[in-house]
Amino acid sequence: PCSPEKAMVCFGGMFIELPKAKTREMLRQDQEELDEEINKLRKELRVKVNRLYEAQGKPELKGFNLNPMSAEEMKLINRILEG
Repeated sequence: PCSPEKAMVCFGGMFIELPKAKTREMLRQDQEELDEEINKLRKELRVKVNRLYEAQGKPELKGFNLNPMSAEEMKLINRILEG
């Protein structure tokens, strides 16, 4: 059994027992990197879609340049809707 201070983490099909603080930091860092990559791809996609529409002679998509709300903005919206 795993101790309360440690967590089991799967790395490429192999489980390793690491301190929970280290595991939490690794997950946070990975999530930040993934969020950055997702945002980069979203920006690139917008440019590519606009170029495609321009090449087809179609007008630019309206509302396509919107940005998703942050987690904090969503919490505020939910608070307003609940209360």
